[in-house]
Amino acid sequence: MKRILLTVMVMVAGLAVAAPDTFAQNSGRNARAATRQEKMDAWHEDMAKFRARAAQEHRLSALTDSIASVQARAALQNQDFVLEAENVTFKNGSTVFVNSNTNFISVKGNRAVVQISPSNMASGPNGVGGVTVDGTITGQQIKTGKDGRITLSMNVTGIGINAQVEIYMFPDSNKATATVYPNFNSNTVWLNGTIVPYENSTVFEGMSL
Repeated sequence: MKRILLTVMVMVAGLAVAAPDTFAQNSGRNARAATRQEKMDAWHEDMAKFRARAAQEHRLSALTDSIASVQARAALQNQDFVLEAENVTFKNGSTVFVNSNTNFISVKGNRAVVQISPSNMASGPNGVGGVTVDGTITGQQIKTGKDGRITLSMNVTGIGINAQVEIYMFPDSNKATATVYPNFNSNTVWLNGTIVPYENSTVFEGMSL
Protein backbone atom coordinates (compact mmCIF):
# COMPACT_ATOMS: atom_id res chain seq x y z
CA MET A 1 0.00 0.00 0.00
CA LYS A 2 2.83 2.37 0.86
CA ARG A 3 4.49 1.51 -2.47
CA ILE A 4 1.30 2.39 -4.37
CA LEU A 5 0.95 5.68 -2.54
CA LEU A 6 4.56 6.52 -3.27
CA THR A 7 4.09 5.80 -6.96
CA VAL A 8 1.01 8.01 -7.13
CA MET A 9 2.82 10.84 -5.38
CA VAL A 10 5.71 10.63 -7.87
CA MET A 11 3.31 10.75 -10.82
CA VAL A 12 1.48 13.75 -9.37
CA ALA A 13 4.76 15.56 -8.78
CA GLY A 14 5.82 14.86 -12.35
CA LEU A 15 2.60 16.25 -13.72
CA ALA A 16 2.98 19.33 -11.55
CA VAL A 17 6.47 19.94 -12.96
CA ALA A 18 5.48 19.25 -16.58
CA ALA A 19 2.41 21.51 -16.58
CA PRO A 20 4.29 24.80 -16.21
CA ASP A 21 6.76 23.73 -18.93
CA THR A 22 3.92 22.96 -21.34
CA PHE A 23 2.22 26.24 -20.51
CA ALA A 24 5.45 28.14 -21.08
CA GLN A 25 6.00 26.42 -24.43
CA ASN A 26 2.47 27.18 -25.56
CA SER A 27 2.83 30.78 -24.43
CA GLY A 28 6.10 31.12 -26.35
CA ARG A 29 4.58 29.72 -29.55
CA ASN A 30 1.60 32.03 -29.23
CA ALA A 31 3.87 35.04 -28.67
CA ARG A 32 5.98 34.17 -31.73
CA ALA A 33 2.86 33.70 -33.85
CA ALA A 34 1.52 37.06 -32.67
CA THR A 35 4.86 38.73 -33.53
CA ARG A 36 4.84 37.23 -37.03
CA GLN A 37 1.28 38.38 -37.57
CA GLU A 38 2.15 41.89 -36.39
CA LYS A 39 5.09 41.99 -38.80
CA MET A 40 2.88 40.80 -41.67
CA ASP A 41 0.22 43.38 -40.81
CA ALA A 42 2.87 46.12 -40.68
CA TRP A 43 4.29 44.97 -44.05
CA HIS A 44 0.85 45.02 -45.68
CA GLU A 45 0.23 48.50 -44.28
CA ASP A 46 3.58 49.77 -45.58
CA MET A 47 2.90 48.30 -49.03
CA ALA A 48 -0.54 49.91 -49.15
CA LYS A 49 0.99 53.29 -48.28
CA PHE A 50 3.71 52.79 -50.89
CA ARG A 51 1.19 51.94 -53.61
CA ALA A 52 -0.90 54.96 -52.66
CA ARG A 53 2.15 57.25 -52.89
CA ALA A 54 3.20 55.73 -56.22
CA ALA A 55 -0.29 56.21 -57.66
CA GLN A 56 -0.35 59.82 -56.50
CA GLU A 57 3.10 60.51 -57.96
CA HIS A 58 2.01 58.91 -61.24
CA ARG A 59 -1.06 61.16 -61.40
CA LEU A 60 1.04 64.24 -60.64
CA SER A 61 3.59 63.24 -63.29
CA ALA A 62 0.85 62.71 -65.88
CA LEU A 63 -0.66 66.11 -65.01
CA THR A 64 2.74 67.79 -65.29
CA ASP A 65 3.38 66.15 -68.68
CA SER A 66 -0.06 67.24 -69.89
CA ILE A 67 0.53 70.86 -68.87
CA ALA A 68 4.00 70.84 -70.46
CA SER A 69 2.53 69.42 -73.68
CA VAL A 70 -0.19 72.08 -73.89
CA GLN A 71 2.32 74.88 -73.24
CA ALA A 72 4.76 73.48 -75.81
CA ARG A 73 2.09 73.18 -78.51
CA ALA A 74 0.92 76.74 -77.95
CA ALA A 75 4.51 78.02 -78.02
CA LEU A 76 5.28 76.09 -81.22
CA GLN A 77 2.20 77.39 -83.00
CA ASN A 78 2.94 80.94 -81.86
CA GLN A 79 6.59 80.66 -82.97
CA ASP A 80 7.74 81.64 -79.51
CA PHE A 81 9.69 78.66 -78.20
CA VAL A 82 13.03 76.99 -77.57
CA LEU A 83 13.92 73.40 -78.31
CA GLU A 84 16.44 72.58 -75.57
CA ALA A 85 18.52 69.66 -76.84
CA GLU A 86 19.50 66.68 -74.72
CA ASN A 87 21.58 65.05 -77.44
CA VAL A 88 22.88 65.92 -80.89
CA THR A 89 23.50 63.50 -83.76
CA PHE A 90 25.91 64.40 -86.56
CA LYS A 91 26.14 63.33 -90.18
CA ASN A 92 28.61 60.53 -89.39
CA GLY A 93 26.06 58.94 -87.06
CA SER A 94 27.77 59.85 -83.78
CA THR A 95 25.47 61.00 -81.00
CA VAL A 96 26.66 63.29 -78.22
CA PHE A 97 24.80 64.01 -75.01
CA VAL A 98 24.95 67.74 -74.48
CA ASN A 99 24.11 70.55 -72.09
CA SER A 100 20.59 71.76 -72.89
CA ASN A 101 21.53 75.29 -71.80
CA THR A 102 23.99 75.67 -74.66
CA ASN A 103 22.51 73.41 -77.36
CA PHE A 104 19.21 74.55 -78.75
CA ILE A 105 17.04 75.95 -81.50
CA SER A 106 15.14 79.07 -80.53
CA VAL A 107 12.37 80.80 -82.43
CA LYS A 108 11.08 84.25 -81.57
CA GLY A 109 8.82 85.79 -84.18
CA ASN A 110 10.73 85.76 -87.46
CA ARG A 111 14.17 85.20 -85.87
CA ALA A 112 15.71 81.79 -85.32
CA VAL A 113 18.92 80.77 -83.58
CA VAL A 114 20.65 77.42 -83.98
CA GLN A 115 23.41 76.75 -81.48
CA ILE A 116 25.46 73.56 -81.35
CA SER A 117 28.02 73.43 -78.54
CA PRO A 118 29.02 69.82 -77.93
CA SER A 119 32.30 70.64 -76.20
CA ASN A 120 32.59 71.62 -72.55
CA MET A 121 36.35 71.98 -72.86
CA ALA A 122 36.96 74.29 -75.85
CA SER A 123 35.47 77.75 -76.19
CA GLY A 124 34.75 77.50 -79.92
CA PRO A 125 33.75 80.36 -82.22
CA ASN A 126 30.72 81.21 -80.06
CA GLY A 127 32.65 81.22 -76.78
CA VAL A 128 30.67 78.31 -75.29
CA GLY A 129 32.13 75.30 -77.05
CA GLY A 130 30.61 75.39 -80.51
CA VAL A 131 28.88 77.45 -83.15
CA THR A 132 25.94 79.86 -82.98
CA VAL A 133 24.12 81.03 -86.10
CA ASP A 134 21.03 83.15 -86.39
CA GLY A 135 18.84 84.20 -89.26
CA THR A 136 15.47 85.26 -90.55
CA ILE A 137 12.62 82.77 -90.87
CA THR A 138 10.73 82.41 -94.13
CA GLY A 139 8.33 79.87 -95.62
CA GLN A 140 7.24 78.49 -92.26
CA GLN A 141 4.49 75.86 -92.22
CA ILE A 142 2.83 74.06 -89.33
CA LYS A 143 0.98 70.79 -89.82
CA THR A 144 -0.75 68.45 -87.39
CA GLY A 145 -0.88 64.78 -88.34
CA LYS A 146 -3.67 62.32 -87.65
CA ASP A 147 -1.61 60.90 -84.81
CA GLY A 148 -1.37 64.34 -83.18
CA ARG A 149 2.25 64.97 -84.09
CA ILE A 150 3.00 68.59 -85.00
CA THR A 151 5.52 69.40 -87.72
CA LEU A 152 7.04 72.86 -88.13
CA SER A 153 9.13 73.44 -91.25
CA MET A 154 10.91 76.70 -92.06
CA ASN A 155 13.83 78.21 -93.89
CA VAL A 156 16.42 80.12 -91.88
CA THR A 157 18.73 82.53 -93.71
CA GLY A 158 21.50 84.61 -92.17
CA ILE A 159 25.20 85.38 -92.31
CA GLY A 160 26.20 81.98 -90.97
CA ILE A 161 23.22 79.86 -91.94
CA ASN A 162 21.16 78.98 -94.95
CA ALA A 163 19.19 75.89 -94.08
CA GLN A 164 15.84 74.20 -93.87
CA VAL A 165 14.78 73.31 -90.34
CA GLU A 166 12.10 70.78 -89.50
CA ILE A 167 10.83 70.25 -85.97
CA TYR A 168 8.60 67.35 -84.97
CA MET A 169 6.78 67.39 -81.62
CA PHE A 170 5.29 64.15 -80.39
CA PRO A 171 1.63 63.92 -79.31
CA ASP A 172 0.75 64.38 -75.62
CA SER A 173 4.32 65.39 -74.84
CA ASN A 174 6.74 68.30 -75.10
CA LYS A 175 9.42 65.96 -76.46
CA ALA A 176 10.62 66.90 -79.91
CA THR A 177 13.27 66.23 -82.52
CA ALA A 178 14.66 68.68 -85.06
CA THR A 179 16.59 68.26 -88.28
CA VAL A 180 18.75 71.01 -89.78
CA TYR A 181 19.38 70.57 -93.51
CA PRO A 182 22.04 73.03 -94.79
CA ASN A 183 21.26 74.18 -98.32
CA PHE A 184 24.89 74.33 -99.51
CA ASN A 185 26.37 71.20 -97.93
CA SER A 186 25.31 67.84 -96.54
CA ASN A 187 26.28 68.41 -92.91
CA THR A 188 22.84 67.53 -91.59
CA VAL A 189 22.45 67.59 -87.82
CA TRP A 190 19.68 66.25 -85.57
CA LEU A 191 18.69 67.55 -82.14
CA ASN A 192 16.51 65.72 -79.62
CA GLY A 193 15.07 67.38 -76.55
CA THR A 194 12.09 69.25 -75.16
CA ILE A 195 10.18 72.32 -76.26
CA VAL A 196 9.52 75.05 -73.72
CA PRO A 197 7.98 78.52 -74.08
CA TYR A 198 10.63 81.10 -74.96
CA GLU A 199 10.13 83.02 -71.72
CA ASN A 200 10.62 79.87 -69.64
CA SER A 201 13.88 78.84 -71.28
CA THR A 202 17.22 79.10 -69.47
CA VAL A 203 19.50 78.72 -72.50
CA PHE A 204 22.67 80.78 -72.89
CA GLU A 205 23.24 82.20 -76.36
CA GLY A 206 26.82 82.53 -77.50
CA MET A 207 28.35 84.90 -80.05
CA SER A 208 26.83 84.48 -83.51
CA LEU A 209 28.95 84.19 -86.64
